[in-house]
Amino acid sequence: MLPTTSKGRTSSNARPTSALPHYLRRIVKWQQMDIEYTFWQMLHLCTSPKVVYQHTKYHKQTKNQWARDDPAFVVICTVLLAVCTSAYCVAYDHSLGHAVYVVISVLLFHFLITGAVLATCCWFLTNNYLREEVPNSHVVEQRVEWLYAFDVHCNSFFPMFVLLYVIHYFLSPVLIAHGFIPVLLSNLLFMVAASYYHYLNFLGYDVLPFLEKTTFFLYPIGLVLVLSPIFILSGFNPSRYFMNLYFSQLE
Repeated sequence: MLPTTSKGRTSSNARPTSALPHYLRRIVKWQQMDIEYTFWQMLHLCTSPKVVYQHTKYHKQTKNQWARDDPAFVVICTVLLAVCTSAYCVAYDHSLGHAVYVVISVLLFHFLITGAVLATCCWFLTNNYLREEVPNSHVVEQRVEWLYAFDVHCNSFFPMFVLLYVIHYFLSPVLIAHGFIPVLLSNLLFMVAASYYHYLNFLGYDVLPFLEKTTFFLYPIGLVLVLSPIFILSGFNPSRYFMNLYFSQLE
């Protein structure tokens, strides 16, 4: 009997290669977006994220792909991020041209480009190192779709957006002040946001039945918990740091 290799397996990732162009075409078609379901997802990502990923399983069963085929989540995130960044510009910027630059740079670098890079890293890592070995060559080989990796990032990003953009905006007069209390509060806010981001990242990949050792995605939380006290004791204020990156020097 001749030995079999993984090259003979049927890949379940053959179909999604054409998913990205279809996904991009739907971005400009508001009438095809499920806005109500998107807001439901956003709410539950902040309150009970496991429910959202339970619905991801249903989506796989009905659409035969893990990734969303509806770009509404990305579109709404982009709009909310633009509105929130504009609010920061109104409060802290004094130049319309610079405000436009800030909004565009936040949308591109904070969300889209950073998200694409992180999604690509997770996509590569999961497909090459975290997939379970399939002993039977006749079993359909499953792989993480790149769009799904980007979905996971977007899901993880939204609660962080609520904490570090929305809540941070209302607390910013306190957080950017001088003194130990602003340093403490700012670091705690960033610690919670970063930890929750990585926890949701873990949930996104843990739901995939063909991955193993997904607890790897929880390891960055340990680093966050170690660095936060160091930043607090050293007097580093992340709120002042990031505000100074985009706006005039704070007094």
